[in-house]
Amino acid sequence: MNKKIAMALAGTMVMALGAGTAAMAEDTVSIGATYYTLQTEFCMRMDNYATKYCEENGIDYVSYDGNNDAATQLDQVETMIANGVDAIILNPQDADACVACVEAADKAGIPVFGVNTMVNTDLLTAYVGSQDVGAGEEIMQYMIDYMKSDDFNIVIIEGPMGQSAQLQRWEGINNVLADHENIKVLEYNTANWSRSEAMTLMETWLTTYGDEINAVVAENDEMALGARQAIEAEGYDIPCIGIDGITDAVAAVKEGRMIASDFQDAEGQISGAIDAAVAYLNGEEVEKEIWIPFQMITPDNADEYVDRY
Repeated sequence: MNKKIAMALAGTMVMALGAGTAAMAEDTVSIGATYYTLQTEFCMRMDNYATKYCEENGIDYVSYDGNNDAATQLDQVETMIANGVDAIILNPQDADACVACVEAADKAGIPVFGVNTMVNTDLLTAYVGSQDVGAGEEIMQYMIDYMKSDDFNIVIIEGPMGQSAQLQRWEGINNVLADHENIKVLEYNTANWSRSEAMTLMETWLTTYGDEINAVVAENDEMALGARQAIEAEGYDIPCIGIDGITDAVAAVKEGRMIASDFQDAEGQISGAIDAAVAYLNGEEVEKEIWIPFQMITPDNADEYVDRY
């Protein structure tokens, strides 16, 4: 192990990772992170909290915006390797294409900690995230319960194709649909986590189907909000649900513009990844997978999430 990694406040590392307990290093630990994007609120939440968390715990931290491109993320990983970081946090754009990022770091002897989205390799030192299959199941089941029916038409708005969150949330949605054969999926397509792309997509679907669309299931809040903008602009009132619990979605749930959002804990995920990195560098054993639970935001509890960020 790199000799500059000292035992952090010897013996004081709390065993439960992700609980806001990173130990301060006597000598500076350096962590680099590449996020698949820093243009969405959720990823910005992770990066902003990481900056604050590392400052509080005496850790050097540098981050990069992957601009939704796996090749860009590989370039960023190679830059971090050249700069001699002690650990890398990877929030990958694509589960397959970003394997090269992990392989490059592994070859250089630098541990990689995945966060939020997954990559298809066993070379990660640890992964911290939330169960996306479960989130897909939860939002689809919530919509069915809200509709009080299992005979209606939906459209599904997906994330970037090939990203683990898209694949797993899609799987979860379809796990539930498999038990409800009278729910008809009129259309499904990606809007790349983008509010504006989802608005355009929804406008097209409304032109084609109009009031045949009974519900919108979106794999994140940005897309649910974009769909809702198109719906309102055309004078419809179609229920929408999403995932993440971003600020505008919490407000929309309170206002009745979205029926719910499955909250994903950005702070819990990124602090868990940092804690895992520090523990590993200090010679401690870390869990291979660390799961942060989703929490459903509904009109009944939305006030609890208003000032969360």
